Amino acid sequence: MVLSDQITPGMTLTISGKLYRVESCTKVSVPKGAPFIKTKLKELSSHKLIEKNFKLNQSVDDVALKERLLEFLYLEGEQYLFLDIGSLDQVLVPADVVGSKVNYLKEGTEVKGFFFGEEISSIELPQFLELMVSKVEDKGPSKSQTNDTRGALLETGAKIEVPPFIEVGDIIKVDTKTEEYIQRV
Repeated sequence: MVLSDQITPGMTLTISGKLYRVESCTKVSVPKGAPFIKTKLKELSSHKLIEKNFKLNQSVDDVALKERLLEFLYLEGEQYLFLDIGSLDQVLVPADVVGSKVNYLKEGTEVKGFFFGEEISSIELPQFLELMVSKVEDKGPSKSQTNDTRGALLETGAKIEVPPFIEVGDIIKVDTKTEEYIQRV
């Protein structure tokens, strides 16, 4: 339990039984009325951003999540099987926790797993991954010589825009946060 004026970005809070990570927080002072703490919170299960205000010195439930390094193995039924690198235990992660990050998972990918007790609440991909292009859209007639891009399907199933010189079989570096092409490797 902490007071609202002790909230800092990166903390994990529990509100109405849901876990939220604090993305930003600011103390707001108004000429008439009481000051308050304005926060942006990301729900760990759905990754939705919300804004929430707290009264100054309001009690807030903070949570300490354990971070463990996991390696993706394979899809098992409707859950994803990971290996806990520290303990060598197998960890089944539900599809709703993995969410759209499945588009960047391939065998051997290491992720950070965040646990609340023994239950996994979220995973975090590395910011950059090197993935192979498995399909590209046809170039077609070029409308302009600059800033041309075309769609590419990666080995993991992710679809991103790439420069026209990228071909099937190329290994490219992808930013998993913005889902953008960085460079050819």
